[in-house]
Amino acid sequence: MDKRERYFWDLTGYLILRDILTVDEIAAANEAIDHHADQIHVGKPNEGARDSQTLRGTGQRALHGLLELAAPYCEPFRKMLVHPQVIMRLSVMCGAGFRFDHGPWVTDSVKGTEGLIMHGQGEPHRPFVAYHHQSNKMHCSGVTVTWQLSDINAGEGGFSCVPGSHKSRFPMPHGVQTCDDDMGVVIQPEMKAGDVIFFMDGAQTHGTFPWRGEHHRRSVLFKYADRTSVRAGVAREIAPPEIYWEEELVEGMTEAQRAVMYGPCSSLQTTKLTVDGDGTVRVENG
Repeated sequence: MDKRERYFWDLTGYLILRDILTVDEIAAANEAIDHHADQIHVGKPNEGARDSQTLRGTGQRALHGLLELAAPYCEPFRKMLVHPQVIMRLSVMCGAGFRFDHGPWVTDSVKGTEGLIMHGQGEPHRPFVAYHHQSNKMHCSGVTVTWQLSDINAGEGGFSCVPGSHKSRFPMPHGVQTCDDDMGVVIQPEMKAGDVIFFMDGAQTHGTFPWRGEHHRRSVLFKYADRTSVRAGVAREIAPPEIYWEEELVEGMTEAQRAVMYGPCSSLQTTKLTVDGDGTVRVENG
């Protein structure tokens, strides 16, 4: 990353690189998606829009398991996984030894596809996706890299964000979350097929606007993390104490004792301990 990119990334929470994929690479990725069009999952209407009136539309469309497709259809996405332009920047954003955490999938929005409410803002603090700057170095635990396989013009919808929100210290107003009263802080960057956008996933407020374009919006999302962060994937499956440590070690432990024996996983919500006024240690679920 040069000085201009570092400044823009630190200031806004996102970064766009232009014309990274060639025409042939774009075509190969789109061909792979077309070949597996019958596997595109269509969600229920407004699952992502929730109670928003602005973001309402038809169900989101996604094709998962792109790295698992039979050759040659997996190859375009495997190249994206470790593309040199991505590696050079993630090494600065996440630090050396960063890792691919989960994904990739392609969003294949058609005209009228719903948006996704604004989410993430770095508050409250979540270390597995947090942004931190110290000693003239920046560090983001969770970064999403999204490749554009079609043009996204002004006003058509798609990825949107609140620039600079990764540094906010106040709760997001509900109107901003739903975009029903976004206070003018939510933007939708214009991008072309072949562009790639990096954004601070979880630290920066982001979401999507409903798709209004006449063509399909195709964006391929890869979720990266720093070396020590675990955001999703198989971590949840292996985190239970009886799996991570084996049953023999945790057999007979109290609920509180087992609660600290979970393996690393950001999505587990049942391992928090609290101490009551009488000194009793108990598990606080939820």
